[in-house]
Amino acid sequence: RYLDVLGFAPVYATRDPHVIKGISSKTSNQPGHFDRDTMPTGGIARATGRDSLLYANGDVWKKQKQLVAPPFAKSTLFQPEIFQGFADAFRATVAKRLELIPSDSGENGGEFTIKLESEIKPVMLEMLVNCFFGARVPYEEIRGEYVPALEHVIDHIVRDTVINRFGVPLQLIPGFSGRVREAKAARQQFERLMDVALEPRRCNRGLWSQFHSEAPDEALRSNIRVFLAGALEATTSYACWALSHLSRYKAMQQCIYDEIQQINEFTPEALAQAESLNCALEETLRLTPSLYFHPRRSTAETTVELPDGETFVIPKGVHILLDVWHANRHEDHWGVEVTGHPALAFEPARWKGCAGSGRFSNKLPHFGFGHGPRFCPGKSLGQLEVALVVGTVIKLFEFEAVNPTCDAKAGVSTKPADGVLVRLRRR
Repeated sequence: RYLDVLGFAPVYATRDPHVIKGISSKTSNQPGHFDRDTMPTGGIARATGRDSLLYANGDVWKKQKQLVAPPFAKSTLFQPEIFQGFADAFRATVAKRLELIPSDSGENGGEFTIKLESEIKPVMLEMLVNCFFGARVPYEEIRGEYVPALEHVIDHIVRDTVINRFGVPLQLIPGFSGRVREAKAARQQFERLMDVALEPRRCNRGLWSQFHSEAPDEALRSNIRVFLAGALEATTSYACWALSHLSRYKAMQQCIYDEIQQINEFTPEALAQAESLNCALEETLRLTPSLYFHPRRSTAETTVELPDGETFVIPKGVHILLDVWHANRHEDHWGVEVTGHPALAFEPARWKGCAGSGRFSNKLPHFGFGHGPRFCPGKSLGQLEVALVVGTVIKLFEFEAVNPTCDAKAGVSTKPADGVLVRLRRR
């Protein structure tokens, strides 16, 4: 559908997975390809920088993509010593948090109610800061100082994107209101976190050993800001949705537990063999991706090719909204006739059927990490972290949703509106 408003460039919105795949495949720095549309991310650019991998287009984007590829690669992250570093850090934090929960606590003989999002977000940031970047920040500092600061920064990005029509940077906005003063204080804390992430570069700790560039630290800050804020949001969204869905699907929760109860070391090989867990994670990305839509813009009149051989032309200068949220819920592509299950249902078993019939993610993409040249570079990192978190929670606890249903909350990413409110019982 085209949306035409007098005086503005037309907007093309689509939820057809084949069209989304075709446009995504032609998004790059190549002549005649689509750019990522920067219009919806103006607030992010003002908060993080315009030279980031998220915001940049053309040759700048291509160069940055080549620089970040080695530390983000699956072949790097899934090396035993690196993977084990993530697992060890996560286990240590989980052990500390468990010490705060007496085995006989709770309202009903060991059962207690908790919002899991508030537990997931700090441990995700800890793995990013300490394992990926090689810093050494105590968990209590991450939870008590840096997570609240990032939450303020992200809240400001959302408001700034919507209401800051003149594009005034935060540092130039007078601090007349408490909200602006809080945002400025959070931004200063965010910058301190940048220093923390950059410091290990001098001695090649963490994944800095895989980053080969003579670029000065200052030239990297935009990408690190985007990475810390964006990766924290995306992985938190992913893990929260997975646990939220499973809290309403006890049979699948038990299937996953049966698979992983004997796993003492969460190695890449062990996780790869946990079929039910992997199907649940794929289904999470399909039904509830972190982003509602992916923005694109045509830099020239561009022909899009579809799998059936049909083509159509998008004129130059059109803003494009690739509606992945509804594409992933399209009955014609994900429903009973195709997968054996309703498109709007959380049903991990559909992925076993797709794998057996040869219709897996390459032919039937869910766009959870994007698609084509501009897919999310943190895909492997996100899969690693979320598998650790979800697998560990299921191994340690039985959990059941307090609310029968849960709506989506929109921000920089989507999340369960109830914060993953569950009744939890230690196994």
